[in-house]
Amino acid sequence: MELSIRDAVPSDAEALVGILNPIIAARLYTAFDTPFSVEAERDYLLNFPPRGIWKVAVSAAGTLAGFQVMEPFATYTAAFDHVGTLGTYVDLALRRHGIATRLFEATFAAAREKGYEKIFTFVRADNEAALRTYLRQGFVVIGTARKHARIDGRYIDEILIEKALVSPDS
Repeated sequence: MELSIRDAVPSDAEALVGILNPIIAARLYTAFDTPFSVEAERDYLLNFPPRGIWKVAVSAAGTLAGFQVMEPFATYTAAFDHVGTLGTYVDLALRRHGIATRLFEATFAAAREKGYEKIFTFVRADNEAALRTYLRQGFVVIGTARKHARIDGRYIDEILIEKALVSPDS
């Protein structure tokens, strides 16, 4: 699939929720349990942290196919300034077309430029395809948060994963 990768802009809000809300509605891929409005997504983009990274994959037809969002792990202390948290979302109809791989490439490069040394995230334990995707990108499993999410009254474990962006000796 022919794609271009660029930074997200506020006018992407409608397309972003068009990707994200069906993922939420499926109840299988994310710990988000409430749909987002276009207005809320636009506000989020307008107030996005300066060190944040928000990449979108755009198809040759000009439509958004997926996106990645990376934010500082914590802003309440400088101790975590080198760590970012990441979320990856691909249009349900366009999975397995290399979209996530292209997003990872762009996000990793931008993260290094912004001084991140490590990426940390959670993946639902029952989302094996997402976990495989992250592991192929060099993430490693560091633990399991048992009963970490509760969606529709059902507890879901989350797998904690991380990826070093610099060598461990740095």
